Amino acid sequence: MTDTVKTANDVEPLVVQERSSALLTVIFLCFSGMSVALMQTLVIPIQTELPQLLNTSAANASWVVTITLLGAAVAMPIAGRLGDLFGKQRVLVGSSLLMLAGSLVCALSDSLVPVLAGRGLQGLAMGFIPVGISLMREVVPPAMATTAVAAMSATLGVGGAIGLPLSAWIVQTGDWHALFWVATGLAVLVGLGSVFIVPHVHDGHEGTFDFGGAVGLAVGLVALLVGITKGNTWGWTSGRTIASIALGIVVLLAWGWFELRRSEPLCDLRVTARRPVLLTNIAAIAIGFGMMAQAIVFPQLLQLPAETGFGLDQTLLAAGLWMAPGGLMMLAFAPVASWLMRTFGAKYALALGAAVLGSGYLLSFFLMSAPWQVLVASLVCSAGVGIGYAAMPTLIMDAVPMTEAGSAVGINSLMRSIGTTVAAAVMAVILTGQTSLIGGFEIPTEGAFKICFLVATFAAFLGAAVALTIPRSERPSA
Repeated sequence: MTDTVKTANDVEPLVVQERSSALLTVIFLCFSGMSVALMQTLVIPIQTELPQLLNTSAANASWVVTITLLGAAVAMPIAGRLGDLFGKQRVLVGSSLLMLAGSLVCALSDSLVPVLAGRGLQGLAMGFIPVGISLMREVVPPAMATTAVAAMSATLGVGGAIGLPLSAWIVQTGDWHALFWVATGLAVLVGLGSVFIVPHVHDGHEGTFDFGGAVGLAVGLVALLVGITKGNTWGWTSGRTIASIALGIVVLLAWGWFELRRSEPLCDLRVTARRPVLLTNIAAIAIGFGMMAQAIVFPQLLQLPAETGFGLDQTLLAAGLWMAPGGLMMLAFAPVASWLMRTFGAKYALALGAAVLGSGYLLSFFLMSAPWQVLVASLVCSAGVGIGYAAMPTLIMDAVPMTEAGSAVGINSLMRSIGTTVAAAVMAVILTGQTSLIGGFEIPTEGAFKICFLVATFAAFLGAAVALTIPRSERPSA
Protein backbone atom coordinates (compact mmCIF):
# COMPACT_ATOMS: atom_id res chain seq x y z
CA MET A 1 0.00 0.00 0.00
CA THR A 2 1.41 3.41 -0.91
CA ASP A 3 0.91 6.77 0.75
CA THR A 4 -0.23 9.74 -1.25
CA VAL A 5 2.31 12.53 -1.44
CA LYS A 6 1.34 16.16 -1.85
CA THR A 7 2.33 17.73 -5.10
CA ALA A 8 3.77 21.23 -5.25
CA ASN A 9 0.30 22.40 -6.27
CA ASP A 10 -1.14 21.16 -2.97
CA VAL A 11 1.25 23.08 -0.77
CA GLU A 12 -0.12 25.93 1.29
CA PRO A 13 2.19 28.97 1.48
CA LEU A 14 4.82 28.31 4.14
CA VAL A 15 4.86 31.98 5.07
CA VAL A 16 1.55 33.79 5.29
CA GLN A 17 2.14 37.18 3.70
CA GLU A 18 -0.15 40.15 3.42
CA ARG A 19 -1.07 40.91 -0.17
CA SER A 20 1.24 43.94 -0.28
CA SER A 21 4.20 41.93 1.03
CA ALA A 22 3.47 39.09 -1.38
CA LEU A 23 3.28 41.56 -4.28
CA LEU A 24 6.68 42.98 -3.30
CA THR A 25 8.12 39.46 -3.29
CA VAL A 26 6.69 38.74 -6.74
CA ILE A 27 7.96 42.05 -8.17
CA PHE A 28 11.42 41.46 -6.74
CA LEU A 29 11.70 37.88 -7.98
CA CYS A 30 10.55 38.90 -11.47
CA PHE A 31 13.02 41.81 -11.53
CA SER A 32 15.77 39.43 -10.39
CA GLY A 33 14.81 36.84 -13.00
CA MET A 34 15.05 39.46 -15.75
CA SER A 35 18.40 40.69 -14.39
CA VAL A 36 19.87 37.19 -14.35
CA ALA A 37 18.45 36.31 -17.79
CA LEU A 38 19.97 39.52 -19.18
CA MET A 39 23.40 37.91 -18.75
CA GLN A 40 22.66 35.72 -21.80
CA THR A 41 22.59 38.66 -24.24
CA LEU A 42 24.87 41.04 -22.35
CA VAL A 43 27.83 40.82 -24.74
CA ILE A 44 25.94 40.37 -28.04
CA PRO A 45 26.43 44.06 -29.05
CA ILE A 46 30.23 43.70 -28.77
CA GLN A 47 30.51 40.14 -30.08
CA THR A 48 32.27 41.17 -33.31
CA GLU A 49 34.68 43.39 -31.37
CA LEU A 50 35.61 40.82 -28.71
CA PRO A 51 38.68 39.42 -30.59
CA GLN A 52 40.25 42.89 -30.64
CA LEU A 53 39.12 43.83 -27.12
CA LEU A 54 40.49 40.61 -25.61
CA ASN A 55 43.48 40.26 -27.95
CA THR A 56 42.45 36.80 -29.14
CA SER A 57 41.07 34.98 -32.17
CA ALA A 58 37.44 35.10 -33.28
CA ALA A 59 37.06 31.38 -32.52
CA ASN A 60 38.30 31.86 -28.96
CA ALA A 61 36.21 34.99 -28.45
CA SER A 62 33.03 33.10 -29.41
CA TRP A 63 33.37 31.16 -26.17
CA VAL A 64 32.50 34.35 -24.26
CA VAL A 65 28.88 33.77 -25.37
CA THR A 66 28.93 29.97 -25.41
CA ILE A 67 30.27 29.47 -21.89
CA THR A 68 27.37 31.40 -20.37
CA LEU A 69 24.85 29.17 -22.13
CA LEU A 70 26.71 26.08 -20.92
CA GLY A 71 26.86 27.36 -17.35
CA ALA A 72 23.13 28.06 -17.37
CA ALA A 73 22.28 24.61 -18.71
CA VAL A 74 24.33 22.92 -15.99
CA ALA A 75 23.18 25.20 -13.18
CA MET A 76 19.40 25.02 -13.56
CA PRO A 77 18.77 21.37 -12.58
CA ILE A 78 21.54 21.39 -9.97
CA ALA A 79 20.32 24.62 -8.34
CA GLY A 80 16.81 23.20 -8.26
CA ARG A 81 17.99 20.13 -6.35
CA LEU A 82 20.05 22.25 -3.95
CA GLY A 83 16.95 24.33 -3.27
CA ASP A 84 14.93 21.22 -2.47
CA LEU A 85 17.59 20.03 -0.02
CA PHE A 86 18.88 23.17 1.68
CA GLY A 87 16.16 25.77 1.15
CA LYS A 88 15.36 27.86 -1.89
CA GLN A 89 16.06 31.26 -0.36
CA ARG A 90 19.64 30.20 0.40
CA VAL A 91 20.15 29.09 -3.19
CA LEU A 92 18.82 32.44 -4.44
CA VAL A 93 21.41 34.22 -2.32
CA GLY A 94 24.12 31.88 -3.60
CA SER A 95 23.08 32.48 -7.22
CA SER A 96 23.23 36.24 -6.71
CA LEU A 97 26.77 35.88 -5.30
CA LEU A 98 27.80 33.92 -8.41
CA MET A 99 26.39 36.70 -10.60
CA LEU A 100 28.21 39.32 -8.52
CA ALA A 101 31.55 37.49 -8.65
CA GLY A 102 31.28 36.84 -12.38
CA SER A 103 30.34 40.42 -13.17
CA LEU A 104 33.18 41.84 -11.08
CA VAL A 105 35.76 39.54 -12.67
CA CYS A 106 34.66 40.61 -16.16
CA ALA A 107 34.49 44.30 -15.22
CA LEU A 108 38.10 44.21 -14.00
CA SER A 109 39.52 42.11 -16.86
CA ASP A 110 40.98 42.79 -20.30
CA SER A 111 42.01 39.28 -21.36
CA LEU A 112 40.21 36.14 -22.47
CA VAL A 113 40.70 33.68 -19.59
CA PRO A 114 39.34 35.81 -16.73
CA VAL A 115 36.46 37.02 -18.90
CA LEU A 116 35.58 33.41 -19.68
CA ALA A 117 35.69 32.59 -15.97
CA GLY A 118 33.43 35.53 -15.18
CA ARG A 119 30.98 34.72 -17.95
CA GLY A 120 30.84 31.13 -16.75
CA LEU A 121 29.92 32.32 -13.26
CA GLN A 122 27.23 34.56 -14.75
CA GLY A 123 25.81 31.51 -16.52
CA LEU A 124 25.77 29.51 -13.28
CA ALA A 125 23.69 32.29 -11.72
CA MET A 126 20.84 31.32 -14.08
CA GLY A 127 19.92 28.70 -11.49
CA PHE A 128 18.13 31.59 -9.78
CA ILE A 129 15.18 31.39 -12.17
CA PRO A 130 13.88 27.82 -11.68
CA VAL A 131 14.45 28.08 -7.93
CA GLY A 132 12.56 31.38 -7.84
CA ILE A 133 9.70 29.84 -9.82
CA SER A 134 9.35 26.90 -7.43
CA LEU A 135 9.60 29.20 -4.39
CA MET A 136 6.71 31.36 -5.65
CA ARG A 137 4.17 28.60 -4.96
CA GLU A 138 5.39 28.34 -1.36
CA VAL A 139 5.42 31.99 -0.29
CA VAL A 140 2.65 33.63 -2.32
CA PRO A 141 -1.05 33.34 -1.35
CA PRO A 142 -2.93 30.81 -3.54
CA ALA A 143 -4.99 33.53 -5.23
CA MET A 144 -1.79 35.12 -6.61
CA ALA A 145 0.28 32.00 -7.16
CA THR A 146 -0.62 31.14 -10.76
CA THR A 147 -0.06 34.68 -12.05
CA ALA A 148 3.15 35.01 -10.03
CA VAL A 149 4.59 31.76 -11.39
CA ALA A 150 3.58 32.79 -14.91
CA ALA A 151 5.32 36.16 -14.59
CA MET A 152 8.50 34.67 -13.13
CA SER A 153 8.63 32.01 -15.83
CA ALA A 154 8.33 34.65 -18.55
CA THR A 155 11.47 36.38 -17.31
CA LEU A 156 13.56 33.72 -19.08
CA GLY A 157 12.56 35.36 -22.35
CA VAL A 158 12.04 38.93 -21.14
CA GLY A 159 15.56 39.45 -19.81
CA GLY A 160 17.15 38.32 -23.05
CA ALA A 161 14.87 40.50 -25.19
CA ILE A 162 15.38 43.64 -23.13
CA GLY A 163 19.08 42.98 -22.73
CA LEU A 164 19.94 43.52 -26.40
CA PRO A 165 18.94 47.20 -26.75
CA LEU A 166 20.06 47.98 -23.20
CA SER A 167 23.52 46.51 -23.82
CA ALA A 168 23.78 48.22 -27.22
CA TRP A 169 22.96 51.60 -25.63
CA ILE A 170 25.48 51.07 -22.80
CA VAL A 171 28.24 50.17 -25.26
CA GLN A 172 27.48 53.17 -27.49
CA THR A 173 27.64 55.59 -24.55
CA GLY A 174 30.65 54.22 -22.69
CA ASP A 175 33.48 51.69 -22.38
CA TRP A 176 32.59 48.00 -22.82
CA HIS A 177 33.47 47.35 -19.19
CA ALA A 178 30.40 49.42 -18.30
CA LEU A 179 28.29 46.40 -19.31
CA PHE A 180 29.74 44.43 -16.45
CA TRP A 181 29.64 47.29 -13.95
CA VAL A 182 25.91 47.56 -14.64
CA ALA A 183 25.66 43.78 -14.18
CA THR A 184 27.56 44.15 -10.89
CA GLY A 185 25.06 46.74 -9.67
CA LEU A 186 22.14 44.49 -10.62
CA ALA A 187 23.79 41.57 -8.79
CA VAL A 188 24.09 43.65 -5.62
CA LEU A 189 20.39 44.53 -5.80
CA VAL A 190 19.45 40.90 -6.43
CA GLY A 191 21.59 39.72 -3.52
CA LEU A 192 20.26 42.31 -1.06
CA GLY A 193 16.68 41.58 -2.07
CA SER A 194 17.22 37.84 -1.72
CA VAL A 195 18.33 38.42 1.87
CA PHE A 196 15.88 41.12 2.97
CA ILE A 197 12.78 40.75 0.73
CA VAL A 198 12.45 37.04 -0.02
CA PRO A 199 10.79 35.27 2.96
CA HIS A 200 13.10 32.97 4.90
CA VAL A 201 11.16 29.72 4.85
CA HIS A 202 12.16 26.31 6.17
CA ASP A 203 11.51 24.41 2.96
CA GLY A 204 14.63 22.25 2.88
CA HIS A 205 14.22 18.49 3.13
CA GLU A 206 16.47 15.85 4.62
CA GLY A 207 18.72 14.15 2.11
CA THR A 208 22.17 14.12 0.57
CA PHE A 209 23.44 15.87 -2.51
CA ASP A 210 24.41 13.58 -5.38
CA PHE A 211 27.86 14.91 -6.32
CA GLY A 212 28.50 12.07 -8.75
CA GLY A 213 25.22 12.77 -10.51
CA ALA A 214 26.02 16.50 -10.69
CA VAL A 215 29.43 15.86 -12.26
CA GLY A 216 27.99 13.34 -14.74
CA LEU A 217 25.20 15.69 -15.78
CA ALA A 218 27.61 18.60 -16.17
CA VAL A 219 30.08 16.63 -18.30
CA GLY A 220 27.34 15.15 -20.49
CA LEU A 221 25.54 18.44 -21.05
CA VAL A 222 28.70 20.42 -21.76
CA ALA A 223 29.97 17.89 -24.28
CA LEU A 224 26.61 17.65 -26.05
CA LEU A 225 25.93 21.39 -26.14
CA VAL A 226 29.48 22.28 -27.20
CA GLY A 227 29.07 19.96 -30.18
CA ILE A 228 25.76 21.54 -31.08
CA THR A 229 26.82 25.17 -30.61
CA LYS A 230 30.16 24.75 -32.40
CA GLY A 231 28.94 22.45 -35.17
CA ASN A 232 28.51 25.24 -37.69
CA THR A 233 32.00 26.62 -36.91
CA TRP A 234 33.85 23.32 -36.74
CA GLY A 235 31.80 21.64 -39.47
CA TRP A 236 29.03 19.16 -38.76
CA THR A 237 31.04 16.26 -40.16
CA SER A 238 34.29 17.19 -38.42
CA GLY A 239 35.80 14.82 -35.87
CA ARG A 240 35.53 17.38 -33.07
CA THR A 241 31.82 17.92 -33.60
CA ILE A 242 30.94 14.24 -33.90
CA ALA A 243 33.17 13.27 -30.95
CA SER A 244 31.72 16.00 -28.72
CA ILE A 245 28.10 15.11 -29.46
CA ALA A 246 28.77 11.38 -29.19
CA LEU A 247 30.60 11.82 -25.88
CA GLY A 248 27.73 13.90 -24.52
CA ILE A 249 25.15 11.28 -25.47
CA VAL A 250 27.18 8.40 -24.02
CA VAL A 251 27.86 10.24 -20.75
CA LEU A 252 24.20 11.25 -20.38
CA LEU A 253 23.06 7.66 -20.96
CA ALA A 254 25.55 6.45 -18.35
CA TRP A 255 24.39 9.24 -16.04
CA GLY A 256 20.78 8.07 -16.42
CA TRP A 257 21.77 4.48 -15.61
CA PHE A 258 23.66 5.75 -12.54
CA GLU A 259 20.78 7.97 -11.36
CA LEU A 260 18.22 5.16 -11.58
CA ARG A 261 20.31 3.18 -9.08
CA ARG A 262 20.72 5.99 -6.55
CA SER A 263 18.49 6.13 -3.49
CA GLU A 264 18.77 9.95 -3.50
CA PRO A 265 19.53 10.98 -7.08
CA LEU A 266 20.22 14.49 -8.32
CA CYS A 267 17.14 14.10 -10.50
CA ASP A 268 14.55 11.39 -9.93
CA LEU A 269 14.22 10.12 -13.48
CA ARG A 270 11.19 8.06 -12.52
CA VAL A 271 9.39 11.28 -11.66
CA THR A 272 10.69 12.90 -14.85
CA ALA A 273 9.44 9.94 -16.87
CA ARG A 274 5.83 10.37 -15.73
CA ARG A 275 3.80 11.28 -18.79
CA PRO A 276 2.68 14.76 -17.65
CA VAL A 277 6.28 15.73 -16.83
CA LEU A 278 7.88 14.01 -19.83
CA LEU A 279 5.44 15.45 -22.37
CA THR A 280 5.70 18.94 -20.85
CA ASN A 281 9.48 18.76 -21.16
CA ILE A 282 9.25 17.62 -24.79
CA ALA A 283 6.94 20.56 -25.49
CA ALA A 284 9.45 22.81 -23.70
CA ILE A 285 12.16 21.85 -26.20
CA ALA A 286 9.90 22.70 -29.14
CA ILE A 287 8.71 26.02 -27.67
CA GLY A 288 12.25 26.94 -26.58
CA PHE A 289 13.28 26.33 -30.18
CA GLY A 290 10.55 28.67 -31.38
CA MET A 291 11.46 31.37 -28.88
CA MET A 292 15.14 31.40 -29.85
CA ALA A 293 14.39 31.35 -33.58
CA GLN A 294 12.82 34.80 -33.45
CA ALA A 295 15.64 36.12 -31.28
CA ILE A 296 18.13 35.09 -33.99
CA VAL A 297 16.26 35.62 -37.25
CA PHE A 298 14.36 38.89 -36.69
CA PRO A 299 17.40 40.98 -35.59
CA GLN A 300 19.42 39.78 -38.59
CA LEU A 301 16.59 40.65 -40.96
CA LEU A 302 16.33 44.10 -39.39
CA GLN A 303 20.07 44.77 -39.69
CA LEU A 304 20.68 43.55 -43.25
CA PRO A 305 21.53 46.38 -45.67
CA ALA A 306 18.87 47.68 -48.02
CA GLU A 307 21.09 46.66 -50.97
CA THR A 308 19.93 43.07 -50.48
CA GLY A 309 16.48 44.08 -51.70
CA PHE A 310 14.78 42.86 -48.51
CA GLY A 311 17.06 43.98 -45.66
CA LEU A 312 15.69 46.71 -43.38
CA ASP A 313 18.97 48.58 -42.79
CA GLN A 314 18.60 49.14 -39.03
CA THR A 315 21.47 49.76 -36.61
CA LEU A 316 22.11 47.27 -33.79
CA LEU A 317 20.52 49.61 -31.27
CA ALA A 318 17.51 50.27 -33.50
CA ALA A 319 17.05 46.55 -34.14
CA GLY A 320 17.18 45.93 -30.40
CA LEU A 321 14.57 48.60 -29.78
CA TRP A 322 12.26 47.06 -32.40
CA MET A 323 12.64 43.71 -30.60
CA ALA A 324 12.33 44.99 -27.02
CA PRO A 325 8.49 45.28 -27.01
CA GLY A 326 8.38 41.53 -27.62
CA GLY A 327 10.05 40.95 -24.27
CA LEU A 328 7.52 43.19 -22.54
CA MET A 329 4.74 41.33 -24.35
CA MET A 330 5.87 38.08 -22.72
CA LEU A 331 5.52 39.66 -19.30
CA ALA A 332 2.22 41.37 -20.15
CA PHE A 333 0.69 38.04 -21.09
CA ALA A 334 1.42 36.48 -17.68
CA PRO A 335 -2.00 37.42 -16.26
CA VAL A 336 -3.65 36.31 -19.52
CA ALA A 337 -1.91 32.96 -19.21
CA SER A 338 -3.01 32.74 -15.59
CA TRP A 339 -6.66 33.28 -16.59
CA LEU A 340 -6.35 30.69 -19.35
CA MET A 341 -4.94 28.14 -16.91
CA ARG A 342 -7.66 28.75 -14.34
CA THR A 343 -10.41 28.64 -16.97
CA PHE A 344 -9.30 25.88 -19.35
CA GLY A 345 -6.35 24.16 -17.68
CA ALA A 346 -2.59 24.49 -18.02
CA LYS A 347 -2.19 22.00 -20.87
CA TYR A 348 -4.61 23.91 -23.09
CA ALA A 349 -2.85 27.16 -22.21
CA LEU A 350 0.45 25.56 -23.24
CA ALA A 351 -1.03 24.29 -26.51
CA LEU A 352 -2.54 27.70 -27.26
CA GLY A 353 0.74 29.47 -26.53
CA ALA A 354 2.60 27.18 -28.92
CA ALA A 355 -0.08 27.65 -31.60
CA VAL A 356 0.10 31.46 -31.25
CA LEU A 357 3.90 31.22 -31.55
CA GLY A 358 3.56 29.19 -34.76
CA SER A 359 1.00 31.65 -36.11
CA GLY A 360 3.46 34.48 -35.53
CA TYR A 361 6.00 32.75 -37.75
CA LEU A 362 3.37 32.19 -40.42
CA LEU A 363 2.67 35.93 -40.34
CA SER A 364 6.39 36.53 -40.81
CA PHE A 365 6.16 35.18 -44.36
CA PHE A 366 4.05 38.23 -45.24
CA LEU A 367 5.51 40.78 -42.80
CA MET A 368 9.11 41.27 -43.89
CA SER A 369 9.12 44.55 -45.78
CA ALA A 370 9.27 47.12 -42.95
CA PRO A 371 10.53 47.25 -39.34
CA TRP A 372 7.00 47.78 -37.99
CA GLN A 373 5.88 44.60 -39.73
CA VAL A 374 8.67 42.62 -38.06
CA LEU A 375 7.55 44.19 -34.78
CA VAL A 376 3.99 42.92 -35.30
CA ALA A 377 5.22 39.39 -36.04
CA SER A 378 7.55 39.55 -33.05
CA LEU A 379 4.72 40.63 -30.74
CA VAL A 380 2.55 37.71 -31.85
CA CYS A 381 5.42 35.24 -31.37
CA SER A 382 6.25 36.75 -27.98
CA ALA A 383 2.63 36.50 -26.82
CA GLY A 384 2.76 32.79 -27.62
CA VAL A 385 6.04 32.35 -25.77
CA GLY A 386 4.66 34.24 -22.77
CA ILE A 387 1.62 31.97 -22.53
CA GLY A 388 3.61 28.78 -23.13
CA TYR A 389 6.42 29.59 -20.72
CA ALA A 390 3.87 30.53 -18.07
CA ALA A 391 2.00 27.22 -18.31
CA MET A 392 4.99 24.86 -18.15
CA PRO A 393 6.01 25.31 -14.48
CA THR A 394 2.39 24.85 -13.39
CA LEU A 395 2.13 21.59 -15.32
CA ILE A 396 5.40 20.39 -13.80
CA MET A 397 4.60 21.36 -10.21
CA ASP A 398 1.14 19.84 -10.45
CA ALA A 399 2.70 16.48 -11.30
CA VAL A 400 5.63 16.09 -8.91
CA PRO A 401 6.02 15.66 -5.13
CA MET A 402 6.73 18.89 -3.26
CA THR A 403 10.21 17.59 -2.35
CA GLU A 404 11.06 17.41 -6.08
CA ALA A 405 9.54 20.72 -7.20
CA GLY A 406 12.78 22.69 -7.50
CA SER A 407 14.63 19.90 -9.30
CA ALA A 408 11.72 19.24 -11.68
CA VAL A 409 11.34 22.92 -12.62
CA GLY A 410 15.11 23.07 -13.11
CA ILE A 411 14.97 20.15 -15.55
CA ASN A 412 12.11 21.86 -17.39
CA SER A 413 14.18 25.04 -17.67
CA LEU A 414 17.05 22.92 -18.96
CA MET A 415 14.77 21.50 -21.68
CA ARG A 416 13.92 25.04 -22.77
CA SER A 417 17.66 25.80 -22.93
CA ILE A 418 18.28 22.72 -25.05
CA GLY A 419 15.55 23.92 -27.40
CA THR A 420 17.12 27.36 -27.69
CA THR A 421 20.60 25.88 -28.24
CA VAL A 422 19.38 23.57 -31.00
CA ALA A 423 17.49 26.49 -32.58
CA ALA A 424 20.65 28.61 -32.65
CA ALA A 425 22.52 25.81 -34.42
CA VAL A 426 19.73 25.06 -36.92
CA MET A 427 19.14 28.73 -37.79
CA ALA A 428 22.89 29.23 -38.30
CA VAL A 429 23.02 26.27 -40.69
CA ILE A 430 20.08 27.58 -42.71
CA LEU A 431 21.24 31.20 -42.84
CA THR A 432 24.80 30.29 -43.84
CA GLY A 433 23.70 27.58 -46.25
CA GLN A 434 21.88 29.93 -48.65
CA THR A 435 23.79 33.16 -49.22
CA SER A 436 24.54 35.72 -51.90
CA LEU A 437 27.65 37.89 -52.26
CA ILE A 438 26.93 41.58 -51.59
CA GLY A 439 29.70 44.13 -51.01
CA GLY A 440 32.24 41.37 -50.61
CA PHE A 441 30.26 39.68 -47.82
CA GLU A 442 28.17 36.51 -47.79
CA ILE A 443 24.60 37.58 -46.91
CA PRO A 444 21.69 35.17 -46.22
CA THR A 445 19.09 35.15 -48.98
CA GLU A 446 15.44 36.03 -48.50
CA GLY A 447 14.62 32.37 -49.09
CA ALA A 448 16.86 31.37 -46.18
CA PHE A 449 14.86 33.57 -43.82
CA LYS A 450 11.60 32.05 -45.06
CA ILE A 451 12.95 28.55 -44.46
CA CYS A 452 13.82 29.61 -40.92
CA PHE A 453 10.24 30.80 -40.43
CA LEU A 454 8.92 27.51 -41.81
CA VAL A 455 11.12 25.40 -39.51
CA ALA A 456 10.16 27.49 -36.48
CA THR A 457 6.47 27.19 -37.42
CA PHE A 458 6.78 23.40 -37.53
CA ALA A 459 8.55 23.32 -34.14
CA ALA A 460 5.90 25.50 -32.52
CA PHE A 461 2.93 23.51 -33.87
CA LEU A 462 4.69 20.29 -32.88
CA GLY A 463 4.89 21.69 -29.35
CA ALA A 464 1.16 22.45 -29.47
CA ALA A 465 0.37 18.89 -30.60
CA VAL A 466 2.51 17.40 -27.82
CA ALA A 467 0.86 19.66 -25.24
CA LEU A 468 -2.58 18.37 -26.17
CA THR A 469 -1.48 14.82 -25.32
CA ILE A 470 -0.48 15.70 -21.74
CA PRO A 471 -2.76 13.67 -19.44
CA ARG A 472 -4.41 15.01 -16.34
CA SER A 473 -1.92 14.83 -13.49
CA GLU A 474 -2.48 12.20 -10.85
CA ARG A 475 -1.00 12.63 -7.44
CA PRO A 476 2.33 10.83 -7.40
CA SER A 477 2.89 8.06 -4.92
CA ALA A 478 5.86 7.77 -2.61
